[in-house]
Amino acid sequence: MHMKPGVEQSVYAILLLNMLPDKAVLPGEAISQQLGTSPTYFQKLLRKLVSSGLITSVPGVKGGFKLNRKSEDISVLDIYVAIEGQQSLYSPSGVLGDLLELEEPERCCLLTDLMVEAENAWRVRLEQQTIACLSEKMKEERFQEKTEKLTDWLSQKRIG
Repeated sequence: MHMKPGVEQSVYAILLLNMLPDKAVLPGEAISQQLGTSPTYFQKLLRKLVSSGLITSVPGVKGGFKLNRKSEDISVLDIYVAIEGQQSLYSPSGVLGDLLELEEPERCCLLTDLMVEAENAWRVRLEQQTIACLSEKMKEERFQEKTEKLTDWLSQKRIG
């Protein structure tokens, strides 16, 4: 299984937005710069996150982005679906049908049930992990010094 970098970048972007005080926003350029991503690519991710209702865009000179939901109401699965969509991770290609020379090769697969079960378990686990949970993990001692520096950076870059 391979997940595109956009999902990871989006999770950390939302973690940054979660660190903002109420009513403050963070410009997309600042987020992109901090994450080390291409600004044009990152704008596409931000549009997907806005379209999904996870974040909101505030227009204008003093505009930027902020969370649209509470951190405990945003799961990692929500972010994954916003970026990657709802499609299944597995799609049988009909190899078994070809191997056994079946009349409808695309309808036969020994792996489908296993893959559906595995994907369901994966989705349940991602649904359990929220931005609030990940934010708490950022407060662990091993991240404390770097999180404080990030908080200082946010206070300089945020608007409002």
